[in-house]
Amino acid sequence: MRELVVLGTSSHVPTRTRNHNGYLLRWDGEGLLFDPGEGTQRQLIHAGVAATGITRICLTHVHGDHSYGLPGVLSRLVLDGVQHPVHLHYPASGEAVVRALVGLATPGLDLRLHPHGASGPVADGLEVVELRHRIEAYGYRLTEPDGRTFLPERLAAAGVTGPDVGRLTRDGHVGDVRLEDVSVPRPGQRVAVVMDTAVCDGAAALADGADLLLAESTFTDEDAALAEQYLHLTAGQAGALAAAGGVRTLVLAHFSSRYPDLEPMRVQAAAAVRVAGATTTVHVAHDGDRFAVPPRRTTPTNA
Repeated sequence: MRELVVLGTSSHVPTRTRNHNGYLLRWDGEGLLFDPGEGTQRQLIHAGVAATGITRICLTHVHGDHSYGLPGVLSRLVLDGVQHPVHLHYPASGEAVVRALVGLATPGLDLRLHPHGASGPVADGLEVVELRHRIEAYGYRLTEPDGRTFLPERLAAAGVTGPDVGRLTRDGHVGDVRLEDVSVPRPGQRVAVVMDTAVCDGAAALADGADLLLAESTFTDEDAALAEQYLHLTAGQAGALAAAGGVRTLVLAHFSSRYPDLEPMRVQAAAAVRVAGATTTVHVAHDGDRFAVPPRRTTPTNA
């Protein structure tokens, strides 16, 4: 299963209908929890998601609306008797804040701290890229290794069947038949998380080629001056970011409490996509929503 479970969508302060941030990416056997704001433990219950599935916690930065739910989540993992290691990724400059938050949790969890101070890989398939915010902040991208898709008609023509297909995958050839003779490249899936940031090269790098992009949309386009003042994105900027990167699905989140109606956010982001001539599908996230990661891209047979 590969899906994004939205636990909270409010920036700065929660509202009556929106909890602080919290986003769980379920990726096969892993559960990556991004930016657990206050109340995330409760939101997991409302979403019907077991906290025991969390294997990594990723903080984009240590502002409270992105991290104050950490003690509760960790305490819940201890209470539930989680035995597997839980990896915590965060900007190195936030070490004191993270240590304080972790110190509030009940001991007994195999918690492994992974501070990072620059863009680059932080785990297998997981990388961080620095963003432009008021404190040190990073976005995350999870990338599946590229693979290949078999073409049944070519396999049949080559006489490769049964266990030989597995051997072809492992060894790259069976007799005179090479893997590339009977298959085409298949790009791995990519999911990117771009939270608090102004427009910057880092955000563009994260969005590039993403199948699903979770992006902040703190302000509407009418409040672009506020967005620049506080180093956030508007809805239109998020849409333009996704369009430029060839993103397939854009999920908008991290909304200012000044907007009770979020439909204008979707409209503005979608308009930016249309202006760019892109085909990105735009969604406004609500607490409890789930978004499937789009199926793997396929390369045409005649490519």
